[in-house]
Amino acid sequence: MTSPTIPPPASMSVPAQETDLQTGERVGELLYRTLRDRIISGELRPGTRLSVPALAEEFQVSRSPVRDAVIRLVQDELARETMNRGAVVARIEADELVSLYEAREALEWAAARLAAERYTPALRRRLLALLTEHRQVAEAGDFARHIELDAAFHSEIRQAAQSPVLARMLDRVQGRVLIAMRSTSLTGGMKQAVADHQAIFEALGSGDPEAAGEAARAHISRLKELLRAAR
Repeated sequence: MTSPTIPPPASMSVPAQETDLQTGERVGELLYRTLRDRIISGELRPGTRLSVPALAEEFQVSRSPVRDAVIRLVQDELARETMNRGAVVARIEADELVSLYEAREALEWAAARLAAERYTPALRRRLLALLTEHRQVAEAGDFARHIELDAAFHSEIRQAAQSPVLARMLDRVQGRVLIAMRSTSLTGGMKQAVADHQAIFEALGSGDPEAAGEAARAHISRLKELLRAAR
């Protein structure tokens, strides 16, 4: 079987300098975020080889910042080192996905509690807009957009929690969850996800941290049990 290959170059290119002259960001950081986005979006599928020479040629940079970006992806567990092929995009197995949801259950509980304490009208507007679109998407059966909106809803809550350490932990878990969910037929029910999010939204709006935490925990716990049953 032929190994997956890197897709054709994207429209975005990275300058050859160590620092992007337009943004002032280091090239390694730009490459890391670009590759991370490709992995999480599903553009780079599990098992795809992250060839340093090929990526350096694609982005027209030296190999050093590419190597740094790939190392960070491995540290994030979005990629894995192999014996003969170098780094490849991680493949999340069923048991590992259950373990991720066990961790996520506790982390989302904590994030929702903090977000309830720091709830603002602006957060309410953003969450309501996501819920409205998510409900329409669920009715239409658009699974790809469902995944995006689900992740966006939880991202808003973790940012509202104003806990950088908690946000980093959830970002790492969520990135790996997205890889797995894009390659599985298990959805947990799009309409049920919207109903769960509605319950979280209402609990957050009540200003009750206990209720918000429990609503978030129940949502993740339901998905965790579905994953366990499907193993």
